[in-house]
Amino acid sequence: MKKIIFTGLIFGLVIYMVSCKEHDSAGIVTAISNDSLLKRGDYLVMAMGCDDCHSPKKMGPNGPEIDFERRFAGSPAGEQLPPRPANAGRDGWVLFSMDQTVAIGPWGTSYAANISSDSTGVGAWSELNFATAMRKGKFKGLEGARTLVPPMPWQNYRDMSDEDIRAIYLFLKNSKPVKNIVPAYEPPSAPPVTAK
Repeated sequence: MKKIIFTGLIFGLVIYMVSCKEHDSAGIVTAISNDSLLKRGDYLVMAMGCDDCHSPKKMGPNGPEIDFERRFAGSPAGEQLPPRPANAGRDGWVLFSMDQTVAIGPWGTSYAANISSDSTGVGAWSELNFATAMRKGKFKGLEGARTLVPPMPWQNYRDMSDEDIRAIYLFLKNSKPVKNIVPAYEPPSAPPVTAK
C-alpha cells in the first residue's frame, strides 16, 4: 500500500511539474524572449561596431562622436565631401570621410547604408532580406543584387546564428527611424595603380 501511494505521489508531482513548465513556457518565455532578443541585438550592434560606419558623427572634445539624432542613418545625403586626390583609392591607400560613413578604395567609393527603421533604411526589409545581406553580402538583401563592397565586413557575419541575426534585425527595426537616402555606390573609374 505504501508503495502504491509513494508511486502515485511521484507520478502526481511529475505531472504537476510538467504542466507548470508548459504553462511558464507558453506564457512567460515569449515575453522574455523578445526583450532578451532586443538586449542581445543592442549588445551585438555595439560589439560589432555597426555605429562606426552606419552612424554619422559630429566632432566632440575627444574626436568624432556618434550623432544620436542620425544614428544608423548611413552616409548623409547631400553632404559635401572635400576634393579627392586624383588617384584616391587607386594609390594603395583607403580614405574615409571625417564622419567615417564614406570610404574610397580600389573597389570605388562606398557609402554606408541607412540601417535605421525608416523605410529608406531597413524599415521595409524582411528578416530574410536582412539575413541575405548579412550572410551573402547582397545589396538590400536581394538575391541577384550586387555584392556589398568594403568596408562592410559581411564575410565575417556569414556564420552567425539565426538567433543573433534575428536579434540584430529586431533591434534595428526598433531603432529610431531616420529618413535618409544614401548616395549610390560609385565603381572605380580606373584600375588601381600598381607599385613599380
